Amino acid sequence: MNTPTNKDGIRVRNDNSVVRVTIDRPAQHNALGAAQVDRLRSVFDEIENDPSARALVLTGAGTKTFSSGASLDEMTDGTMTGEHFDTLTGRLARLRVPTVAALSGSVYGGGAELALCCDFRVGVQGMELRVPAAKLGVCYPVGGLTRYVQRLGLHAASRILLAAELLDGDELLRIGFLTALVEPEQLVGSVDALAARLASLAPLAVQTMKKILIEIAAGSLDPVEAQRGIDECNRSKHLAEGLQAWREKRDPDFR
Repeated sequence: MNTPTNKDGIRVRNDNSVVRVTIDRPAQHNALGAAQVDRLRSVFDEIENDPSARALVLTGAGTKTFSSGASLDEMTDGTMTGEHFDTLTGRLARLRVPTVAALSGSVYGGGAELALCCDFRVGVQGMELRVPAAKLGVCYPVGGLTRYVQRLGLHAASRILLAAELLDGDELLRIGFLTALVEPEQLVGSVDALAARLASLAPLAVQTMKKILIEIAAGSLDPVEAQRGIDECNRSKHLAEGLQAWREKRDPDFR
């Protein structure tokens, strides 16, 4: 993951343990066809298996749209399906490293769910969100519906999915879709600072807690398995280094 790549409209760069993935199709509002979905899944698999990766930043090229989700042209001709797109969002939501969506523009359709799969979402003033599934006659797959309810609650999910409301940045911050809302010129600095902080923390503890938090939210926690992960953290060299650094009043070096 150390060599920058650009394939199928997806750019990937590893920057000091932070993997930066850009959907680079601004002329198509960063819509995802089958090729882009497959490429992103492959990238996420690489991140999962790369011990040097400690955080992911996902963004879209340009300043107009983060992503409009699944390509409607490919949905129309059958090249792309909702079930195929669902495999991508599920993979991103389960990624072991913490993830940040840098929303440099508005989010539409499946692009909203793609952002929702990330652990943190930083948006910009002037952005909007709309999911027109009900207007198009599309019923979201169960995985996507479940994720909206788990992460935003039934009321907010109903506003977005059933009523197809257009929500601005301030409202998205209020309902918890956004972690932070900044001016456009502050987005890069804010996201870089968050990603750097995530990458500097003890990776075993961060990744174990992320897994447990997701399972608690889904009601699928296995207490025995969770305790096994906690015990592993408590026996790790990361904990020893963290405590030693605390005593010596220095930044820890989690190798």
